[in-house]
Amino acid sequence: MRKPKALTDSGRLSGPEKAAIVLLALGEDHKNMWQALDEEEIKEISAAMTGLGTVSASVVEELLVEFVSGLSGSGAIMGSYEQTQRLLQGFMAPEKVDNLMEEIRGPAGRTMWDKLGNVNEAVLANYLKNEYPQTVAVVLSKIKSEHAARVLAALPEDFALECVNRMLRMEPVQREILDKIEQTLRTEFMSNLARTPKRDSHEMMAEIFNSFDRQTEGRFIAALEERNRESAERIRALMFVFEDLNKLDPGGVQTLLRAVEKDQLGLALKGASDGLREMFFSNMSERAAKILREDMESMGPVRLKDVDTAQMAMVQAAKDLAAKGEIMLAGPGSEDELIY
Repeated sequence: MRKPKALTDSGRLSGPEKAAIVLLALGEDHKNMWQALDEEEIKEISAAMTGLGTVSASVVEELLVEFVSGLSGSGAIMGSYEQTQRLLQGFMAPEKVDNLMEEIRGPAGRTMWDKLGNVNEAVLANYLKNEYPQTVAVVLSKIKSEHAARVLAALPEDFALECVNRMLRMEPVQREILDKIEQTLRTEFMSNLARTPKRDSHEMMAEIFNSFDRQTEGRFIAALEERNRESAERIRALMFVFEDLNKLDPGGVQTLLRAVEKDQLGLALKGASDGLREMFFSNMSERAAKILREDMESMGPVRLKDVDTAQMAMVQAAKDLAAKGEIMLAGPGSEDELIY
């Protein structure tokens, strides 16, 4: 019987396989390392371990060096929020761990004012509108002017004007008062913010509905309207659908046209309204528009499913271009106007 060939190339190993080899090499004396893994990770590594076979000494040495280098360089291996929390609970009081993890889960930033700069202006304004104008004035004077402007615009107008007046008359703030405001923000605002889901559930659901085909979307919206009309209306208002492309400016339309395959464009426009179809035609050369019209006529009847797929691809292309800053999309249901 031939001896099985030893594994000699670490470059072909997956992450779980590398972890399995390191854990095997460390042996039972370091079995407490398994306690830092969750159930799914244990299953994945265990499955990889059973299929390893013989591993050469050179590969084991190489992976152990990689393991130690990674540990010394970053302080974490296969790190996650839950694993970090478990690790800290081993040597810190539970309440200290909770406070630290809440701060980590919250907005990024070294100082409280850095963190506030990464909080959505509407969320911050919603909290500040219930505070004293003088407190709000101090907070706004400590964050970046661009963010302060957006927060002021989101506050009730009379309250915002009072805060502006307080900022104009403000004198240097005593360290004790500043510390008290920071502590209040940390305990009353940041801790609650850390426990709050990052995204609005209706916004998340609108993105899911955007990915449905037309029939499935209609079925779910109709069913939701019967049970919760308000949620259905909010989701519909947040959805960015193919017809919303009519809000693109001419430059945006032309940029999008360059990013879309011509056969997909023709298929998508087969199911478009007359107004949206003409908007695309008007942003093409006369010859290109004529060719596209002829191509669409030659398609004959097309499946609704294929039209939906083509339209969803165009919407996704538009979102990708907007994320890169190449076009500007008006939000769903937006009343934003463009000035030329």
